Amino acid sequence: MGTITTFRDLDVYKKLCELHLDVCKLTMSFPKFELYELGSQIRRSSNSIPANVAEGWNNRHINIYLECINRAIGELQETEHHLYIAYRKEYLSEEKYENYSERYSECGKMLNGLYSSIQRSKKTRHLIPET
Repeated sequence: MGTITTFRDLDVYKKLCELHLDVCKLTMSFPKFELYELGSQIRRSSNSIPANVAEGWNNRHINIYLECINRAIGELQETEHHLYIAYRKEYLSEEKYENYSERYSECGKMLNGLYSSIQRSKKTRHLIPET
């Protein structure tokens, strides 16, 4: 892994952006009456996940970054729900649904790892005496 200097360098951010773009293409194949109902919900929640990662990046208050990661995890779960409903409505095949589900699951694990890493760094910062 290279040096991380911006949120765009985070693997999870890159994966979430790709997922969002894929989900946007998927929703455009939904029935016309769902483009601005379920399709819009999926597009907005899937975009909100990497947006929250970006929003919290390099914030001077670690608790705010943790809250942004937490919101991203919530949006990820919302997106998974919407995709499940789309699958149940037969707007995507079981194979496609499973693919999206696995990819979002992987990103969820990555977000949880990022959250844990930030928490650990927060604890160690308190142990270092200020000069």
